[in-house]
Amino acid sequence: MSAEETSRFVQLRVELVLEVQDEDEVTKAALRRLARDPELPEAERSQAEAAVTEDTAEALAYLVDPFDLVSEVPGVELQQASWSSERIDYDPDSPDWDLDEDDGEDDEEEDGIG
Repeated sequence: MSAEETSRFVQLRVELVLEVQDEDEVTKAALRRLARDPELPEAERSQAEAAVTEDTAEALAYLVDPFDLVSEVPGVELQQASWSSERIDYDPDSPDWDLDEDDGEDDEEEDGIG
């Protein structure tokens, strides 16, 4: 393969920390999206409704879709995505949350907003 062919695929890693200010609104939004999803089988819909009602992190995972994040980017097509959501203890002053810190991997130089 040429260098041009090997560079066609890019893995983009994004880590977000969100402050949920209104859990009920997040849950309601997830339930509305579930209700509008025509491809979701009824058995899965019931399970998803229970999950988003019980856990705001699950509701967010249902609402934040990687396809939505890149669908308007010209010249790219999402090939695969996985994501999860969990409740965390967040301290913005902790060195554990320094987003500019090297993650220890030998990544190529990244351009981004820090």
